[in-house]
Amino acid sequence: MARGARGRVGRLAGLGAGALALVTLLGGCDVGSAFSGFGWPEEGITPQANRMYDLWIGSTIAALAVGALVWGLIFWCVVRYRKRGAELPVQTRYNMPMEFLYTIAPILVVCVLFYYTAVVQTDVDKTGRYDDPVVVEVVAFKWNWQFNYRDGEGEDANTVASTLGSSDVIPVLVLPTGQPIRFEETSKDVIHSFWVPELLFKRDVFPGNVRNVFEVASIDQEGAYVGRCAELCGTYHSMMNFELRVVSPDEYERFLQAKRDGATTQEALTSIGEEPLATTTEPFETKRNVSNFNPSGGE
Repeated sequence: MARGARGRVGRLAGLGAGALALVTLLGGCDVGSAFSGFGWPEEGITPQANRMYDLWIGSTIAALAVGALVWGLIFWCVVRYRKRGAELPVQTRYNMPMEFLYTIAPILVVCVLFYYTAVVQTDVDKTGRYDDPVVVEVVAFKWNWQFNYRDGEGEDANTVASTLGSSDVIPVLVLPTGQPIRFEETSKDVIHSFWVPELLFKRDVFPGNVRNVFEVASIDQEGAYVGRCAELCGTYHSMMNFELRVVSPDEYERFLQAKRDGATTQEALTSIGEEPLATTTEPFETKRNVSNFNPSGGE
């Protein structure tokens, strides 16, 4: 191989090694705060959401770095080896260093991204690690939600208070800041999906004797956040909304006590100084009728 060709291969190998180093560094750094989201909401409200956001940002930057390298090489070849006169550029075949580089580099990139994805996914999906979490049972049905506040985990726990949505009232799920939350999901009919965009996470809700469970370490910010069904479930799927209302632990306890004393969700919210109705979404005008659904533990 000519000295010039070996030099070009060496430079390409150096660029490849630099790209791999950049992917590795970005995968392990908290770079989310430096960029604008690349399509994801810029700020999550749980520790798990922030970890997923950082993984997304790192993966996107790694993809852009690889893309910039490939684009640069393409344009460099276009300029460097463009046809000059009648003579063709040197034709190179069976360049082993080059073939080794473009085979190994993508494998290493995939391995790095797979490692960090597996670490974050394992952390997000892990359950049973928090002592005495707030437990809420999410019951989905066509086309609304019921939220049961439970005194323990699993099917044998008791419902101490409940909120049931209707065609006229958007259900409001009230939860405290600074405490671990356990969501236990089940469906009365078809597959639905529980989604709050600020959680940067959604989980399907299955019918039958299936309880799909996920947990968050805490919710860090008070506020009102829209929730939606993210699985096509029928005619009024797009109107199957709810609201997550995050309050302080003291306000949450007072809300729950008011519910235990027989107050409606709207009365209990008013008693702690919150808006009684959802502020992030409102009922749609429909012809739906949920009167034939009578789940236990309603308002």
